[in-house]
Amino acid sequence: MTQTQQQPQGTEQARRTAATAKTAATAKTAATAATATADGPDRAAAPDAPDARGTATVRRPPAPVSVPGSPRLWPKSFADRLTAPLPGLRAFARFAREGALRPAPAGLADIPRLPFAPGPLPRVDARTVAVTWAGHASWVVRIGGLTVLTDPVWSRRILGTPARVTPVGVAWSALPRVDAVVISHNHYDHLDASTLKRLPRDTPLFVPAGLGRWFARRRFTRVTELDWWESAELDGVRLGFVPAHHWSKRGLRDTCRSLWGGWVLTDGEGQRVYFAGDTGYGHWFARIGERYPGIDLALLPIGAYEPRWWLRDVHCDPEEAVRAARDVGARRMAPMHWGTFLLSAEPVLEPVERVRRAWAAAGLAARDLWDLPVGGSRVLGPG
Repeated sequence: MTQTQQQPQGTEQARRTAATAKTAATAKTAATAATATADGPDRAAAPDAPDARGTATVRRPPAPVSVPGSPRLWPKSFADRLTAPLPGLRAFARFAREGALRPAPAGLADIPRLPFAPGPLPRVDARTVAVTWAGHASWVVRIGGLTVLTDPVWSRRILGTPARVTPVGVAWSALPRVDAVVISHNHYDHLDASTLKRLPRDTPLFVPAGLGRWFARRRFTRVTELDWWESAELDGVRLGFVPAHHWSKRGLRDTCRSLWGGWVLTDGEGQRVYFAGDTGYGHWFARIGERYPGIDLALLPIGAYEPRWWLRDVHCDPEEAVRAARDVGARRMAPMHWGTFLLSAEPVLEPVERVRRAWAAAGLAARDLWDLPVGGSRVLGPG
């Protein structure tokens, strides 16, 4: 059973909608699969005293229970959440003149050297956290006794992109029961309809604001939409949705119609895994670290960054990913978003080589950089 509480809305129309929903929800509580709690956005009321992990709770008036199949009222656009403006005509003209979508031939020569070492999933218990990199932004996260998939893409090819250059690191048949899925945003390399079709329709899905309708059309019945700084709970694991420096688009007319972000998963022992999703570098990392102190492991993107002038605002380069890990206060970092799909112009092995140098230059212990091969796993015990 999940518990979530809707973040209060600021407009009179939203308050009327919330009151109506609350009345309806009172009669339907027994049918509820999820409720949402705000983790205290910047415009929130003053927080109470921090909890044992240092996370402040926020006093809020009672809010409506979110009934499965009843989408929340979201704005038509989230463009006001953009960190930087999207490229205009001049940028597209420049990209047409000098941009590159794929590595040069010399940069492709190392494809056979991309690390790929699939192995069995680690044996875990409810107090153990384990992560396995399936490739790109897809992780199998074992936390609090649950198996959580992040941005699952098991397809060989995604729209508009050459086929993956490394196979999926975990066979679908090797997965235990999937207890939950978290989605960072709706780009095709993070939201893959073909993969999601493999899941039972009652799988708990945690998605950004505005994206619930996409899942409802595919008859998923346990979908929880969250705004930034809201969280939900599933069987003792807290799933917090946090900001990212990115954007959303899936079709011709839906630019920024749904939100984007990352997820912080916290188990009953207080162990935390931060999945950043897809993001550029910026101020949100420090804010996330303030709201979620004691992050044990940060899963951070390091690839798809060249040409820099074109991708700086939405994709970290390796050095920025290391800065982000330090900003959020993570004890360990596991790189992702490289070595799977050819989305940009840097040489295929460059991201991991640069992140290793940046990690060492920052004076950080080599053992705390979990630069896994595709299919590789690491285990984090309690304490």
